[in-house]
Amino acid sequence: MLFVLFALWIIALGLVMIDPRSSTMRWMSAIAFTGGFGALAAVLSETFIPYIQQTVPNPSISAMLYRFMGICSLISYYGLPYSFAMLSLSYNAVWQKPVVRTWLPIVLLLPPIACLLFTPGYTEEMPIAFPIVALWAVPYFFIGAALIMMKKERLPALRRTHLFTCLALLPPILCVGVLNYVMPSFGYYRMWVYHVWILAFVVPFFIFTFFKYGFLGMRLFIERRKLDSTLRAITSGTAILNHAIKNDVGKMRLFLEKMKQHAEETHQTELMQDIEVVMGSSQHIRDMISRVHEQTQELPLRVTPVHLGELLEEVLLPLQPSLAKIAPQLNISENLTLQIDRIQMAETLTNVLMNAIDAMPQGGELIIRTMHAKKNIVLEIKDNGIGMEKDVLKQVLEPFYTTKSGSHNNFGLGLAYCYSVMKKHGGTLELSSTPGKGTSVFLTFPSSRIHT
Repeated sequence: MLFVLFALWIIALGLVMIDPRSSTMRWMSAIAFTGGFGALAAVLSETFIPYIQQTVPNPSISAMLYRFMGICSLISYYGLPYSFAMLSLSYNAVWQKPVVRTWLPIVLLLPPIACLLFTPGYTEEMPIAFPIVALWAVPYFFIGAALIMMKKERLPALRRTHLFTCLALLPPILCVGVLNYVMPSFGYYRMWVYHVWILAFVVPFFIFTFFKYGFLGMRLFIERRKLDSTLRAITSGTAILNHAIKNDVGKMRLFLEKMKQHAEETHQTELMQDIEVVMGSSQHIRDMISRVHEQTQELPLRVTPVHLGELLEEVLLPLQPSLAKIAPQLNISENLTLQIDRIQMAETLTNVLMNAIDAMPQGGELIIRTMHAKKNIVLEIKDNGIGMEKDVLKQVLEPFYTTKSGSHNNFGLGLAYCYSVMKKHGGTLELSSTPGKGTSVFLTFPSSRIHT
């Protein structure tokens, strides 16, 4: 059980350190933490207390350790089902009204408190009144599992992480519910000894899914942090480069003008042509770094109420020549007005729409629609073009990565810029694509951006 203890508490510590502000992460950590108390009680009972009794035969020390073991055991038996119930409510909160979110946690706390106060006290042979505790603990486990499984995710990346969250979390939790509460109610005690075998499979699977696919949305969180740091580094770097190159190119052009004037005065036609070439190259370098800087610099948001439908019509108007073979379909919520930066959001929508148009060189359908997801507003821009392979999809948000290698004016900053704009608005940008079937871009805005 020592392995179980360390595994659960390391997982608990890791989860709460990754994102302490997330209530879902805190309750997930509480599950592992309370489960660890059960493992600690088993270690005390089987190993530590017998060793102390043999080496230090002091009844008061043994009694103190026994009381501590009882407290650890009760924390596990009562805390684990409550923590899991709270995790399920935090994870799937769409159906809950404010009054439910306020009072339901208190109501769910009443059964464990009543059992602590009115059922027989702890003994090592019978830690809790299993038949009574099972009446509320088992529904906590199974209804909580149902709530987690029933959660609907519209965004493709979140659907994947939800699937692996269910696979990594629900089987071991339900096994614990059966072994710790159901079977002891029918006289089969000490079934917790099989937890070692459960964790022997669960911990490797948990680690694999966490880093490979994500758990409770955390892989997305980590990837976004990496992308944010990359964008900040590029922003700082291009600002320094832009300043340095502008100064050096300015000096070059000053001396080139003097050389050109001397060549004109001495009628050196070939030298004048060479100077013109050098001047053109220097200006080209300056223009390129300026364009990169414009697409990466941190521009402050100038937020105003913007009607999303009207903004989309304005953005689509100059794109009409490119839409000759494409049939746009707009399904935007009426009177949807957001508090956003009109100019930066127009640039973002233009980038996304141009990518969709470029993906349909022979024409196709372009669907633009809004959806409500949890506490967010999602704008989906979907094409039925050539689509992208998985390897391309993983890299497409990275700065300077581009699929348009034939274009000398494309720096691979379009979607990185769009991601940055959405992040500054407190939202997200996600993509879903299937080769040969098309691509969907999801722009998610928090409900706090809705203008009322």
